[in-house]
Amino acid sequence: MSPDTTTRSSRPAEAAPATPPGAAGDGHLKAGLKNRHLSMIAIGGVIGAGLFVGSGAGIAATGPGILLSYTLAGALVVMVMRMLGEMAAADPQSGSFSAYADRALGRWAGFTIGWLYWFFWVVVLAVEATAGAKILHNWVPSVPQWSFALLVMAVLTATNLFSVSSYGEFEFWFAGIKVVAIAAFLVVGGLAVFGVLPDTTAVGTSNLLDHGGFLPNGVGAVFSGMLTVVFAFMGSEIVTLAAGESPDPARAVTKATNSVIWRIGVFYLGSIAIVVTLLPWDSAEVLDSPYVAVLKHVGIPGAAPLMDLIVLTAVLSCLNSGLYTASRMAFSLGQRGDAPKAFAKVTGRGVPLTAILASVVFGFVAVFFNYEFPDTVFKFLLNSSGAVALFVWLVICVSQLRMRKIIERESPEKLTVRMWLYPYLTWATIGMIAFVMAYMFTTHDGRMQMVLSVVAAAVALVAAQVVHRRRNALAAESS
Repeated sequence: MSPDTTTRSSRPAEAAPATPPGAAGDGHLKAGLKNRHLSMIAIGGVIGAGLFVGSGAGIAATGPGILLSYTLAGALVVMVMRMLGEMAAADPQSGSFSAYADRALGRWAGFTIGWLYWFFWVVVLAVEATAGAKILHNWVPSVPQWSFALLVMAVLTATNLFSVSSYGEFEFWFAGIKVVAIAAFLVVGGLAVFGVLPDTTAVGTSNLLDHGGFLPNGVGAVFSGMLTVVFAFMGSEIVTLAAGESPDPARAVTKATNSVIWRIGVFYLGSIAIVVTLLPWDSAEVLDSPYVAVLKHVGIPGAAPLMDLIVLTAVLSCLNSGLYTASRMAFSLGQRGDAPKAFAKVTGRGVPLTAILASVVFGFVAVFFNYEFPDTVFKFLLNSSGAVALFVWLVICVSQLRMRKIIERESPEKLTVRMWLYPYLTWATIGMIAFVMAYMFTTHDGRMQMVLSVVAAAVALVAAQVVHRRRNALAAESS
């Protein structure tokens, strides 16, 4: 291992801080996100399109026991976010966990996880652009689907290029619509469960227990369901990247970290509980679209088009955040010398222009592969980024073990957020993540994702070694 890849516990992180509110770029990001932006990004970050359309498959495979799957996955995310919140509140960085891994574990770790995370999100750009285009094409069949994909990518690229505040404003309204939709669903569904709505009767526990029991497919199905659930929570960490562009990063991170429990509990557990309580888990309608099925059951007119609109909003929100997240990770990598220097340059508005455009270009390439080679090249891209969420969470846990000691030694007053029962819960979370990784090998799709994701991580790790050795050689020549 080269000297450049050793742990760097004694030197400060290298990512540039955001400038004060209203300041020009000058090589720094601009603190253009308001508190209301950060609050809504934190709340809406856990509500993805997968909750509305992907949860049906988990319910069909697990039955009512999917609630246990969501509980386990949710607890895992809460632990990881608490650890990340501890580090982010003490030292807000545009690269978030990549910058902390860089400092706590070594340059190789920050480089590897940073590029893997960027890769994950540019693939997500293609997935979400295609999903949004499909909905729009269904509404306007005369317009080619690829045109809509191009349109939504272009519009959201423009908002990100204009200023960080424009991203925040779009995300504020996107997330707001999702939150209102879920809140309305909880109210209406809850009233239907207790038979308060017209033409409804209290259902009790019949749908939870009478169709093969609470665990109709056995305890193992809970863990299989967890595999489909755990990736739905990817995006919770975005607020820690965005906090670096707010006037008070530490306060924003603290608030977001403290609220993650109720956000997951209400939005995910609450809404899924209504679905499996109100309707039989094994019905075809639940498998197809559980939320539409509930809305039809309670007599909401136009349930399918309404859900299409909500899903489109969730897709655009994820696309908007994905572009923002990928570009900020690229910016941070450029700041630390782990990406081209151009990635670290910003406009007068404090926007990392090159980092955004590079992310968009790769996103467009992935969209092309999705249309032309969906079952080969694009499937490979999806599988090779499939386990990145678990890699990211694992790196966050290991980094926190080291960063806690560094922060306690250098600036203990910055530990405004603390991981519970440190280090025991940290180690328990590491064990849970390792278990999920191992369990993925028990299914064909999970095994494929793990193998290809490990290959992608190995490529990134080799690239880290090559880049850092070259940097050391150049430094030696100039000295």
